[in-house]
Amino acid sequence: MGESGVTELTMLPGLAGLDGPRPAEARGRWLERTPTPRLMLFSGRSNPELASRIAEELGLELGEVELKTFANGETYCRYLESIRGADVFIVQSPAGAGTNDQLVELLVMIDGAKLASAHRITAVLPWFPYSRQDKKSAPREPITAKLVAELLQSAGVDRVLTMDLHAGQIQGFFRIPVDHMTGLPLFAQYFRDKGLYGEHVVSVSPDPGRAKMARRFGEMLESGLAILNKTRPTHDVAAVTEVIGDVNGKIAIMGDDLIVTGGTLLAGARALREAGASAVYACATHGLFPGDALARLGASELVELVVTDTVPVDPINRPEKLTVLPVSPILARSIQNVFAEESVSAIFAGQNQLF
Repeated sequence: MGESGVTELTMLPGLAGLDGPRPAEARGRWLERTPTPRLMLFSGRSNPELASRIAEELGLELGEVELKTFANGETYCRYLESIRGADVFIVQSPAGAGTNDQLVELLVMIDGAKLASAHRITAVLPWFPYSRQDKKSAPREPITAKLVAELLQSAGVDRVLTMDLHAGQIQGFFRIPVDHMTGLPLFAQYFRDKGLYGEHVVSVSPDPGRAKMARRFGEMLESGLAILNKTRPTHDVAAVTEVIGDVNGKIAIMGDDLIVTGGTLLAGARALREAGASAVYACATHGLFPGDALARLGASELVELVVTDTVPVDPINRPEKLTVLPVSPILARSIQNVFAEESVSAIFAGQNQLF
Protein backbone atom coordinates (compact mmCIF):
# COMPACT_ATOMS: atom_id res chain seq x y z
CA MET A 1 0.00 0.00 0.00
CA GLY A 2 1.42 3.41 -1.02
CA GLU A 3 1.50 6.70 0.98
CA SER A 4 -1.87 7.70 -0.47
CA GLY A 5 -3.43 4.57 1.00
CA VAL A 6 -4.03 3.02 -2.43
CA THR A 7 -2.79 -0.52 -3.01
CA GLU A 8 -0.03 -0.65 -5.64
CA LEU A 9 -0.72 -2.97 -8.58
CA THR A 10 1.79 -5.83 -8.92
CA MET A 11 2.14 -8.39 -11.69
CA LEU A 12 0.40 -11.64 -10.81
CA PRO A 13 2.44 -14.87 -10.88
CA GLY A 14 2.89 -16.24 -14.38
CA LEU A 15 2.39 -12.90 -16.15
CA ALA A 16 5.82 -11.32 -15.57
CA GLY A 17 7.80 -10.70 -18.75
CA LEU A 18 4.80 -10.84 -21.08
CA ASP A 19 5.16 -7.57 -22.94
CA GLY A 20 3.13 -8.45 -26.01
CA PRO A 21 4.26 -9.67 -29.44
CA ARG A 22 7.59 -8.59 -30.91
CA PRO A 23 7.48 -6.02 -33.70
CA ALA A 24 7.64 -7.49 -37.21
CA GLU A 25 11.17 -6.18 -37.87
CA ALA A 26 12.51 -8.03 -34.79
CA ARG A 27 11.19 -11.45 -35.76
CA GLY A 28 13.43 -14.19 -37.11
CA ARG A 29 12.82 -17.59 -38.70
CA TRP A 30 13.73 -19.57 -35.57
CA LEU A 31 14.22 -19.24 -31.83
CA GLU A 32 17.45 -20.13 -30.08
CA ARG A 33 16.84 -22.54 -27.20
CA THR A 34 18.20 -21.34 -23.87
CA PRO A 35 19.64 -22.58 -21.68
CA THR A 36 21.56 -25.12 -23.76
CA PRO A 37 20.99 -28.83 -22.95
CA ARG A 38 22.52 -30.06 -19.71
CA LEU A 39 24.17 -33.43 -19.16
CA MET A 40 22.75 -34.98 -15.99
CA LEU A 41 23.81 -38.37 -14.64
CA PHE A 42 21.63 -40.47 -12.34
CA SER A 43 22.18 -43.85 -10.75
CA GLY A 44 19.89 -46.72 -9.93
CA ARG A 45 20.63 -48.94 -6.97
CA SER A 46 22.34 -51.80 -8.84
CA ASN A 47 25.88 -50.38 -9.06
CA PRO A 48 26.09 -46.91 -7.45
CA GLU A 49 29.88 -47.20 -7.06
CA LEU A 50 30.35 -47.44 -10.83
CA ALA A 51 27.99 -44.50 -11.39
CA SER A 52 29.98 -42.42 -8.88
CA ARG A 53 33.24 -43.21 -10.67
CA ILE A 54 31.69 -42.25 -14.03
CA ALA A 55 30.54 -38.96 -12.49
CA GLU A 56 34.07 -38.30 -11.24
CA GLU A 57 35.48 -38.93 -14.71
CA LEU A 58 32.96 -36.47 -16.16
CA GLY A 59 33.70 -33.89 -13.47
CA LEU A 60 30.15 -33.64 -12.15
CA GLU A 61 27.99 -34.82 -9.27
CA LEU A 62 25.35 -37.51 -9.53
CA GLY A 63 21.84 -36.12 -9.85
CA GLU A 64 19.54 -36.32 -6.86
CA VAL A 65 16.83 -38.96 -7.13
CA GLU A 66 14.79 -40.65 -4.44
CA LEU A 67 14.49 -44.42 -4.86
CA LYS A 68 12.85 -46.71 -2.37
CA THR A 69 10.91 -49.95 -2.14
CA PHE A 70 7.50 -49.96 -0.51
CA ALA A 71 6.50 -52.63 2.00
CA ASN A 72 4.58 -54.48 -0.72
CA GLY A 73 7.68 -54.66 -2.95
CA GLU A 74 6.78 -51.87 -5.38
CA THR A 75 9.43 -49.38 -6.52
CA TYR A 76 9.12 -45.63 -6.00
CA CYS A 77 11.10 -42.97 -7.89
CA ARG A 78 11.13 -39.17 -7.76
CA TYR A 79 13.71 -36.82 -9.22
CA LEU A 80 14.59 -34.23 -6.59
CA GLU A 81 15.70 -31.55 -9.08
CA SER A 82 14.45 -30.23 -12.38
CA ILE A 83 15.48 -32.29 -15.40
CA ARG A 84 13.33 -30.44 -17.94
CA GLY A 85 15.23 -30.14 -21.20
CA ALA A 86 18.23 -32.08 -19.85
CA ASP A 87 20.20 -34.87 -21.52
CA VAL A 88 19.60 -37.53 -18.86
CA PHE A 89 21.83 -40.61 -18.49
CA ILE A 90 20.66 -43.35 -16.12
CA VAL A 91 23.25 -45.91 -14.98
CA GLN A 92 21.81 -49.30 -14.07
CA SER A 93 23.37 -52.76 -14.35
CA PRO A 94 20.74 -55.29 -13.22
CA ALA A 95 22.41 -58.49 -12.02
CA GLY A 96 22.27 -61.19 -9.40
CA ALA A 97 19.30 -61.94 -7.18
CA GLY A 98 17.95 -58.41 -7.66
CA THR A 99 17.92 -58.49 -11.48
CA ASN A 100 14.16 -58.23 -11.89
CA ASP A 101 13.70 -55.51 -9.26
CA GLN A 102 16.57 -53.48 -10.69
CA LEU A 103 15.20 -53.81 -14.22
CA VAL A 104 11.78 -52.54 -13.09
CA GLU A 105 13.54 -49.73 -11.20
CA LEU A 106 15.24 -48.67 -14.44
CA LEU A 107 11.91 -48.69 -16.28
CA VAL A 108 10.33 -46.56 -13.53
CA MET A 109 13.25 -44.10 -13.67
CA ILE A 110 12.92 -43.81 -17.45
CA ASP A 111 9.19 -43.19 -17.21
CA GLY A 112 9.72 -40.59 -14.48
CA ALA A 113 12.30 -38.77 -16.59
CA LYS A 114 10.00 -38.86 -19.61
CA LEU A 115 7.12 -37.35 -17.65
CA ALA A 116 9.49 -34.73 -16.22
CA SER A 117 10.20 -33.52 -19.78
CA ALA A 118 13.81 -34.65 -20.11
CA HIS A 119 15.15 -33.72 -23.54
CA ARG A 120 16.71 -37.15 -24.15
CA ILE A 121 17.01 -40.26 -21.98
CA THR A 122 19.90 -42.68 -22.35
CA ALA A 123 19.95 -45.96 -20.43
CA VAL A 124 23.54 -46.81 -19.53
CA LEU A 125 23.45 -50.61 -19.17
CA PRO A 126 27.06 -51.81 -18.84
CA TRP A 127 25.63 -55.31 -18.35
CA PHE A 128 22.50 -55.98 -20.41
CA PRO A 129 20.19 -58.26 -18.37
CA TYR A 130 18.76 -61.41 -19.97
CA SER A 131 21.27 -61.09 -22.81
CA ARG A 132 21.89 -64.85 -22.82
CA GLN A 133 18.25 -65.41 -23.74
CA ASP A 134 18.71 -63.93 -27.22
CA LYS A 135 17.15 -66.75 -29.27
CA LYS A 136 14.94 -69.82 -29.01
CA SER A 137 17.15 -72.78 -28.13
CA ALA A 138 14.22 -75.11 -27.52
CA PRO A 139 10.49 -75.18 -28.35
CA ARG A 140 8.16 -72.92 -26.37
CA GLU A 141 10.95 -70.68 -25.04
CA PRO A 142 10.68 -66.86 -25.00
CA ILE A 143 13.29 -64.52 -26.46
CA THR A 144 13.62 -62.54 -23.26
CA ALA A 145 16.40 -60.24 -24.42
CA LYS A 146 14.01 -58.90 -27.06
CA LEU A 147 11.31 -58.47 -24.41
CA VAL A 148 13.71 -56.35 -22.33
CA ALA A 149 14.47 -54.21 -25.39
CA GLU A 150 10.76 -53.65 -25.99
CA LEU A 151 10.16 -52.79 -22.33
CA LEU A 152 12.91 -50.16 -22.39
CA GLN A 153 11.49 -48.58 -25.55
CA SER A 154 7.93 -48.66 -24.22
CA ALA A 155 9.11 -46.90 -21.06
CA GLY A 156 10.43 -44.06 -23.25
CA VAL A 157 14.20 -44.48 -23.51
CA ASP A 158 15.78 -42.69 -26.50
CA ARG A 159 19.15 -44.43 -26.57
CA VAL A 160 20.97 -47.37 -24.99
CA LEU A 161 24.65 -47.49 -24.13
CA THR A 162 25.90 -50.98 -23.27
CA MET A 163 29.08 -53.03 -23.16
CA ASP A 164 30.13 -56.37 -24.65
CA LEU A 165 26.75 -57.84 -25.47
CA HIS A 166 26.45 -61.60 -25.35
CA ALA A 167 25.14 -61.65 -28.92
CA GLY A 168 25.22 -59.08 -31.70
CA GLN A 169 21.59 -59.58 -32.71
CA ILE A 170 20.45 -57.92 -29.49
CA GLN A 171 21.24 -54.59 -31.18
CA GLY A 172 18.62 -55.48 -33.79
CA PHE A 173 15.94 -55.88 -31.11
CA PHE A 174 15.87 -52.08 -30.78
CA ARG A 175 14.39 -49.39 -33.03
CA ILE A 176 16.56 -46.75 -31.33
CA PRO A 177 20.34 -46.18 -31.39
CA VAL A 178 22.43 -48.68 -29.41
CA ASP A 179 26.04 -47.73 -28.64
CA HIS A 180 28.13 -50.85 -28.07
CA MET A 181 31.28 -50.46 -25.98
CA THR A 182 33.93 -53.14 -25.49
CA GLY A 183 36.49 -53.95 -22.81
CA LEU A 184 38.77 -55.80 -25.24
CA PRO A 185 41.41 -53.02 -25.51
CA LEU A 186 41.37 -52.71 -21.73
CA PHE A 187 42.23 -56.41 -21.31
CA ALA A 188 44.80 -56.35 -24.12
CA GLN A 189 46.62 -53.42 -22.55
CA TYR A 190 46.59 -55.12 -19.15
CA PHE A 191 48.16 -58.32 -20.46
CA ARG A 192 50.65 -56.44 -22.64
CA ASP A 193 51.78 -54.51 -19.56
CA LYS A 194 52.44 -57.89 -17.91
CA GLY A 195 54.52 -58.97 -20.90
CA LEU A 196 51.94 -61.51 -22.05
CA TYR A 197 51.98 -60.95 -25.81
CA GLY A 198 53.81 -62.28 -28.83
CA GLU A 199 54.42 -65.75 -30.26
CA HIS A 200 54.56 -67.48 -26.87
CA VAL A 201 50.94 -66.45 -26.17
CA VAL A 202 47.74 -67.79 -27.74
CA SER A 203 44.30 -66.16 -27.67
CA VAL A 204 41.63 -68.77 -26.95
CA SER A 205 37.97 -68.55 -27.92
CA PRO A 206 35.72 -70.43 -25.44
CA ASP A 207 33.49 -71.58 -28.33
CA PRO A 208 33.31 -71.17 -32.13
CA GLY A 209 30.79 -68.33 -31.77
CA ARG A 210 33.38 -66.10 -30.10
CA ALA A 211 36.12 -66.82 -32.63
CA LYS A 212 35.95 -63.39 -34.26
CA MET A 213 36.37 -61.70 -30.90
CA ALA A 214 39.28 -64.00 -30.00
CA ARG A 215 40.95 -63.30 -33.34
CA ARG A 216 40.70 -59.55 -32.72
CA PHE A 217 42.07 -60.05 -29.21
CA GLY A 218 44.94 -62.10 -30.66
CA GLU A 219 45.79 -59.29 -33.06
CA MET A 220 46.02 -56.89 -30.13
CA LEU A 221 48.37 -59.34 -28.37
CA GLU A 222 50.29 -60.24 -31.58
CA SER A 223 49.53 -63.87 -30.77
CA GLY A 224 48.04 -66.98 -32.34
CA LEU A 225 44.49 -68.29 -32.09
CA ALA A 226 42.90 -71.42 -30.64
CA ILE A 227 39.24 -72.41 -30.33
CA LEU A 228 37.52 -74.67 -27.81
CA ASN A 229 34.76 -76.94 -29.05
CA LYS A 230 32.20 -76.69 -26.23
CA THR A 231 28.87 -78.34 -25.52
CA ARG A 232 26.25 -77.59 -22.86
CA PRO A 233 24.53 -80.73 -21.50
CA THR A 234 22.30 -78.51 -19.31
CA HIS A 235 22.00 -74.82 -18.35
CA ASP A 236 25.20 -73.38 -16.78
CA VAL A 237 27.09 -76.65 -17.39
CA ALA A 238 29.87 -76.75 -20.01
CA ALA A 239 31.97 -79.58 -21.43
CA VAL A 240 34.97 -79.04 -23.73
CA THR A 241 35.36 -81.83 -26.29
CA GLU A 242 38.48 -80.65 -28.13
CA VAL A 243 41.03 -77.86 -28.53
CA ILE A 244 41.43 -76.56 -32.09
CA GLY A 245 44.83 -74.91 -32.62
CA ASP A 246 48.37 -75.14 -31.27
CA VAL A 247 48.63 -74.35 -27.54
CA ASN A 248 51.52 -76.67 -26.63
CA GLY A 249 54.10 -74.84 -24.51
CA LYS A 250 52.25 -71.53 -24.83
CA ILE A 251 50.47 -69.24 -22.40
CA ALA A 252 46.76 -69.42 -23.15
CA ILE A 253 44.46 -66.45 -22.51
CA MET A 254 40.74 -67.24 -22.71
CA GLY A 255 38.50 -64.24 -23.41
CA ASP A 256 34.74 -64.16 -22.97
CA ASP A 257 31.95 -61.64 -22.55
CA LEU A 258 30.70 -62.96 -19.19
CA ILE A 259 31.27 -65.44 -16.42
CA VAL A 260 28.37 -66.92 -14.49
CA THR A 261 29.16 -70.19 -12.72
CA GLY A 262 32.60 -70.42 -14.31
CA GLY A 263 31.89 -73.84 -15.83
CA THR A 264 33.25 -72.82 -19.24
CA LEU A 265 36.49 -71.46 -17.76
CA LEU A 266 37.05 -74.50 -15.52
CA ALA A 267 36.47 -76.96 -18.35
CA GLY A 268 38.50 -74.84 -20.75
CA ALA A 269 41.47 -74.44 -18.40
CA ARG A 270 41.54 -78.20 -17.82
CA ALA A 271 41.40 -78.96 -21.55
CA LEU A 272 44.10 -76.41 -22.37
CA ARG A 273 46.46 -77.78 -19.73
CA GLU A 274 45.89 -81.31 -21.05
CA ALA A 275 46.69 -80.02 -24.56
CA GLY A 276 50.05 -78.73 -23.32
CA ALA A 277 49.46 -75.07 -22.41
CA SER A 278 52.11 -73.89 -19.95
CA ALA A 279 49.71 -71.55 -18.13
CA VAL A 280 46.11 -70.44 -18.51
CA TYR A 281 44.76 -66.93 -17.91
CA ALA A 282 41.19 -65.74 -18.47
CA CYS A 283 39.33 -62.47 -18.87
CA ALA A 284 35.68 -61.52 -19.18
CA THR A 285 33.91 -58.18 -19.16
CA HIS A 286 31.06 -59.19 -16.85
CA GLY A 287 31.67 -61.26 -13.73
CA LEU A 288 28.32 -62.35 -12.25
CA PHE A 289 29.64 -65.10 -9.89
CA PRO A 290 26.50 -66.52 -8.24
CA GLY A 291 26.74 -68.91 -5.31
CA ASP A 292 30.18 -70.48 -4.83
CA ALA A 293 31.47 -69.50 -8.29
CA LEU A 294 34.22 -67.27 -6.88
CA ALA A 295 35.49 -70.00 -4.58
CA ARG A 296 35.54 -72.55 -7.43
CA LEU A 297 37.42 -70.20 -9.73
CA GLY A 298 39.85 -69.32 -6.96
CA ALA A 299 40.72 -73.01 -6.56
CA SER A 300 40.97 -73.66 -10.31
CA GLU A 301 44.01 -74.11 -12.57
CA LEU A 302 43.73 -70.51 -13.76
CA VAL A 303 46.78 -68.38 -12.98
CA GLU A 304 44.69 -65.19 -13.02
CA LEU A 305 41.16 -64.14 -13.87
CA VAL A 306 40.52 -60.55 -14.99
CA VAL A 307 37.06 -58.93 -15.09
CA THR A 308 35.70 -55.39 -15.05
CA ASP A 309 33.42 -53.58 -12.59
CA THR A 310 30.32 -53.49 -14.82
CA VAL A 311 28.77 -55.68 -12.11
CA PRO A 312 29.74 -55.36 -8.41
CA VAL A 313 32.13 -58.08 -7.21
CA ASP A 314 31.85 -59.42 -3.67
CA PRO A 315 34.88 -57.85 -1.88
CA ILE A 316 34.76 -60.33 1.00
CA ASN A 317 34.89 -63.58 -1.01
CA ARG A 318 37.08 -62.20 -3.78
CA PRO A 319 40.03 -64.58 -4.41
CA GLU A 320 43.57 -63.28 -4.75
CA LYS A 321 43.84 -64.39 -8.38
CA LEU A 322 40.86 -62.19 -9.36
CA THR A 323 41.69 -58.74 -10.80
CA VAL A 324 38.99 -56.12 -11.43
CA LEU A 325 39.62 -53.38 -14.00
CA PRO A 326 37.59 -50.12 -14.01
CA VAL A 327 35.43 -49.32 -17.04
CA SER A 328 34.38 -45.86 -15.83
CA PRO A 329 36.86 -44.01 -18.12
CA ILE A 330 35.43 -45.79 -21.21
CA LEU A 331 31.81 -45.23 -20.18
CA ALA A 332 32.43 -41.59 -19.20
CA ARG A 333 34.03 -40.80 -22.55
CA SER A 334 31.20 -42.56 -24.38
CA ILE A 335 28.61 -40.55 -22.44
CA GLN A 336 30.50 -37.34 -23.21
CA ASN A 337 30.57 -38.14 -26.94
CA VAL A 338 26.85 -38.98 -26.99
CA PHE A 339 26.08 -35.69 -25.26
CA ALA A 340 28.32 -33.74 -27.65
CA GLU A 341 26.83 -35.53 -30.71
CA GLU A 342 30.27 -36.90 -31.57
CA SER A 343 31.27 -40.35 -32.79
CA VAL A 344 31.25 -43.09 -30.16
CA SER A 345 32.94 -45.74 -32.31
CA ALA A 346 35.84 -43.29 -32.79
CA ILE A 347 36.82 -44.01 -29.17
CA PHE A 348 37.78 -47.50 -30.34
CA ALA A 349 38.97 -46.40 -33.79
CA GLY A 350 35.95 -48.20 -35.23
CA GLN A 351 37.08 -51.54 -33.78
CA ASN A 352 34.13 -52.09 -31.44
CA GLN A 353 32.13 -54.31 -33.81
CA LEU A 354 33.07 -57.78 -32.58
CA PHE A 355 30.31 -59.95 -34.05
